[in-house]
Amino acid sequence: MKNFSRLLLAATIAATALTGCDSTPSDEKTEFKTERAEQVVATPAATTSTAETESPVSTFGKPVIYQVLTRLFGNTNTTNKPWGTIEENGVGKFSDFTPEALQQIRDLGANYIWYTGALHHAMVRDYSEFGIANDDPDVVKGRAGSPYSIKDYYSVNPDLADDPSRRLEEFRALIERSHNAGLKVIIDIVPNHVARKYHSLAKPEGVRDFGADDDTSVAYARDNNFYYVPGEPFRVPAAEDGYQPLNGESHPLADGKFEEVPAKWTGNGSRAPQPAQNDWYEAVKINFGVRPDGSHDFPELPADYAQKDYRAHAAFWADKDVPDSWKKFRQITDYWLALGVDGFRFDMSGMVPVAFWSYLNSGIKMQQPGTLLLAEIYQPDLYRDYIHLGKMDYLYDKVGTYDAIRAVMEGKAGTDPLVGIQTSLAGIEDNMLRFLENHDEQRIASPEFAGNPRAGVPAMIVSATISGAPTLLYFGQELGEPGAGDAGFGKASRTTIFDYWSVPTIRRWNNHGEFNSENLREDEQALRGFYRTLLNFTRESSALTGEYRDLHRFNREHGQGYDEQLFSFARFDDSERLLVIANFADSAREIALKLPQALTESWELAPGKYALTDQLQEGSAELVVDSEGNGAATLKLAPLSGRILKLQR
Repeated sequence: MKNFSRLLLAATIAATALTGCDSTPSDEKTEFKTERAEQVVATPAATTSTAETESPVSTFGKPVIYQVLTRLFGNTNTTNKPWGTIEENGVGKFSDFTPEALQQIRDLGANYIWYTGALHHAMVRDYSEFGIANDDPDVVKGRAGSPYSIKDYYSVNPDLADDPSRRLEEFRALIERSHNAGLKVIIDIVPNHVARKYHSLAKPEGVRDFGADDDTSVAYARDNNFYYVPGEPFRVPAAEDGYQPLNGESHPLADGKFEEVPAKWTGNGSRAPQPAQNDWYEAVKINFGVRPDGSHDFPELPADYAQKDYRAHAAFWADKDVPDSWKKFRQITDYWLALGVDGFRFDMSGMVPVAFWSYLNSGIKMQQPGTLLLAEIYQPDLYRDYIHLGKMDYLYDKVGTYDAIRAVMEGKAGTDPLVGIQTSLAGIEDNMLRFLENHDEQRIASPEFAGNPRAGVPAMIVSATISGAPTLLYFGQELGEPGAGDAGFGKASRTTIFDYWSVPTIRRWNNHGEFNSENLREDEQALRGFYRTLLNFTRESSALTGEYRDLHRFNREHGQGYDEQLFSFARFDDSERLLVIANFADSAREIALKLPQALTESWELAPGKYALTDQLQEGSAELVVDSEGNGAATLKLAPLSGRILKLQR
């Protein structure tokens, strides 16, 4: 307990020093007033020398991130009643992530674990005995609640603790167990919005709640945390398609009313006092100093800062007056860094100004340069700004690579578009997170997507090897989880993030805490084995962070039996040379993969024969280079498969 208290104190001191908060609560807005704060803000290097910390875990190569919905992972209750209560359907706990479970995740190839839903968000469950106010079902999605409707940024979900009064201590212990297993820890930060009824019980001294000091008589003020509709009360959305909170179950707060005067703008930006059912009505939009007309009320970040590092960005912001919401999120990230978190996944980053990201991320990097910063963003025209100006490490590659590969998997398109997508990402390809599943996307094995988990094999080979960017694996993907069953608010094809539920494939892999293959079908064991082999290879291969050379266009023109259900490329550096080919067809193929003269010359291959060894399974092939320097390899490809072939010199 003493060590934990010291850690909490360190978090409070870090937040206070870096934002200038007084050591005691105040009704005045936070300002940089103290001499110590002025010294820290004026000299970013001082922050580094006093606050910079190192993670106890070192990682290498391409990051592999294992995303897990924390409340579902350890739940072995098989009831799965739609709209079921926690008593009926059960819930997973932090303690379910045992050393054995974490070691199995590490052995799968992961070196990061993303605990989705760890923070305290709004939910329909009575924790009033712990001083927590009940949430209104009229502004909560589902019963367990959305992980992206944060209620208290300085605490964690009480559902996940064995003892809710010690929930933060239990999460800190989970961070330590994760580190001991060789896994760095990522949590979500959601700057765009917070729960409709945000209130922090656990905030450090000197930290003020969002909205606590707002002038609610105006729609906008720079240092207001929210936007308002003056003179108008909030009204619960009109029900559509027969929707009722808790499926119509009687509840004292489920009365179609929620007291909020004046109404705040809704999380997705709706300015109506009564948002629509499809709006993010459970959340309120954060004001980052963007006026209602779209102009901004904060210093302009010079364009040439795209070429400057995070230290220069931190120095730029050191003497600038920034909106209050900026400072509040700086306090939040400072706090979690002090508690041992190693990375942040920023929700809906494209809805927040890039200048804020420069401010926040440079501050994070000044404290812990190795912190992983991942942005959810869907606007390709903003990618380079968010990387170079916003100082993000990685961005979602959803509307490019994911969408294109999915179309191939569903038989709606061929692989040709992948060539242009890779070209469009030149210079930032290693900054684009690759994935085939996450909590927002449909499961590969669901009928609404591919309907067959094996369809993910060629897709994952391409996704995981096409660049030096991280690979994301969503829990259960490695077992072919189909995401079946309507859980209540969450419907089939996506594993629910809103309900108390359990995941059948994960339950069986759990096997009473053994975390083994004893209860898995043969096809599930084989699929998990494939993912383990592939992910461990990608983490260790130096070529995958080296050069990329497209082979697809050349083979479409010159290859034999090569069509748009195939995709191929080369990856190489000074020590390793790889040929990657994927077969998206559900039939076996035999082709002659052609290598252009430019590639064989780059690899310094004289005319002759060269052995190629398969890195995913037993097998080999032969590359023949002719007298003109053209290469060819005759390859057999199983249905829905791929090969990573290493050149032997």
